[in-house]
Amino acid sequence: MEIKRCKMDRQNRAKQFMPFDALKGFREAVAEKEKIIVPKRDLSEEEKEELDRKLRQIEKKDIITVDFFQNREYVQLTGMVSRVDITSRILGIVNTKIAFDDIINLQGDMIHELI
Repeated sequence: MEIKRCKMDRQNRAKQFMPFDALKGFREAVAEKEKIIVPKRDLSEEEKEELDRKLRQIEKKDIITVDFFQNREYVQLTGMVSRVDITSRILGIVNTKIAFDDIINLQGDMIHELI
């Protein structure tokens, strides 16, 4: 006696060959543990004044590189300034909003260093 099976549709057939993840979220948890957690560093008064001076030189549409603290690590971002809000103390680089207090360094062609 021959058993006849109906054809499986393409989508269900493809599902049976997908990799099986027995521990959902395990890879993400391991990747998070591998990150080196860095404490946020406090700037000295001189560094704060220098950073404040640099922030006052920045204008909308300038291209700058900013080093800042985000999600327990320091990140470097280069892009066009979309917003400098002195009252709210927020710097916008394209679609990223950065609090002034999280910034540790700014670089750009329009920023003049003190000698």
